[in-house]
Amino acid sequence: MTTGVILRILACLALFGTGALVNGWRMSGQVAKCEAEQSQGQATRAEAARTDETQTAIKESKHAQETIYNADRLANLKTGIDVDVRAELARAERLHRDTDSRAATYRAQAQADEAARSDLADKAAALDRQLAEGLGVVASLGGDLKRRDAEVAALCDQVNIERRLSGDDSNQACSQK
Repeated sequence: MTTGVILRILACLALFGTGALVNGWRMSGQVAKCEAEQSQGQATRAEAARTDETQTAIKESKHAQETIYNADRLANLKTGIDVDVRAELARAERLHRDTDSRAATYRAQAQADEAARSDLADKAAALDRQLAEGLGVVASLGGDLKRRDAEVAALCDQVNIERRLSGDDSNQACSQK
């Protein structure tokens, strides 16, 4: 090998080494850029995670407040409902206890009504008997009146007959119908 070849080989090696060195620097720059981008991405993700955690904490706090409010409201509603139910149960119990008393009152009213109806029926029957008796009296008196009128008319006729017999036609005892 000659010195020229060796020098050329050395020059090539130097150029190759320089290129490798330059490429190494370039690679280091790209690695540094990648690392910077990666660090920036991690920082962005970390910030997003903190924002998400903050939002989650706010939501959890609001959820807890609303849950407590809702539980308190439900407890108040249940208390009001329980009070209403107890009042209705007490009313039902009072009504139940008074059932016998009301039943006795209803029976007494029914007996009083029955007695009143019986009394009214007795009075109606008495009035009916009196009406029948009154109609009998009216019929009897009407017959008596007709008999008397017939007797009076017959007596008047007899008086007139007697007067005619004695020849006195001028003075009639009863007018003719």
